Amino acid sequence: MSILAQIYWLVILSMVVSSVAWTVTQEEIFREWRDKFKERSETAGNILVKKFFYVWTCEYCFSHWVTLLILFLTDFRLLIDDWRGYILAFFGIAWVANQFMSLYRGIRVDIKHENALAEQVKKENHK
Repeated sequence: MSILAQIYWLVILSMVVSSVAWTVTQEEIFREWRDKFKERSETAGNILVKKFFYVWTCEYCFSHWVTLLILFLTDFRLLIDDWRGYILAFFGIAWVANQFMSLYRGIRVDIKHENALAEQVKKENHK
């Protein structure tokens, strides 16, 4: 696979990983599950159980597990066409996915800030 095609796949697969990891760990649709898992991660006696439930609440941690699944499903390798390519792809996809999530978090904060300012101006104009 050409380097351009590999970069293309790296970006696309990272988008998939970041979308899944963000949705599961941040969005409202999974809130109830996440709250139960967070509680379980804090109260479990066994460290493996704690870590298992914690992974579902942390987008960084969860993105690595999603990356493993994506690599299994796609057989994508980065730069080297053997087992080393899987390792490079694993860290590359996870890194790019986390950059996307950081960017998305920043954009959401800016949007929420702008919405709050707009609401404040609206309230002041209605007085």
